[in-house]
Amino acid sequence: MVGDFRALNTYTIPERYPIPRIPETLTQLSQAKFITGMDDLKGFNQNIFTENAKRLLKIIVYCGIFEYLRIPFGIKNAPYNYQIMMNTIFPKEFSEGWLIIYIDDIIVFSETWYSHLTGLEIVLQNIEQVIMEISLKKCHFAYSELKALGHAVSGLSLGIDKNKVAEVLLNPIPQT
Repeated sequence: MVGDFRALNTYTIPERYPIPRIPETLTQLSQAKFITGMDDLKGFNQNIFTENAKRLLKIIVYCGIFEYLRIPFGIKNAPYNYQIMMNTIFPKEFSEGWLIIYIDDIIVFSETWYSHLTGLEIVLQNIEQVIMEISLKKCHFAYSELKALGHAVSGLSLGIDKNKVAEVLLNPIPQT
């Protein structure tokens, strides 16, 4: 089911919550020997919102009115609300130096195998505790190099994901 929330978004006051900057975020991986990337399954749909917001998020369907119980895609402040939720589940002081949370992406990194396993255990316990689902087909555990946030990252280098560049290069050049 898809709703068109453009009209609602024009009246929505933008959130002022910081989303991590990708270049600064990825520089944290400079010494990592082990990197794990996880992606939340249907990210925004795992986030519950207030009763007041629920009242505004109704759409008319062929058999009546449908009321969303979770944040649907297309809501202006959804990324900020999701980042807030993730930062609540994984507080910064709790995870400084070994965990990156970028909206629905979770990156665990470390210099040693033991600390990597410890970090993974903590993250997976928190995910289980809040009944969050992750996409197993998008998980990559304990790699030395990983594609994350549109970049190819390792403890030795940081570069743009070549597959992303290829997609752009394959598009035809505009004629007008």
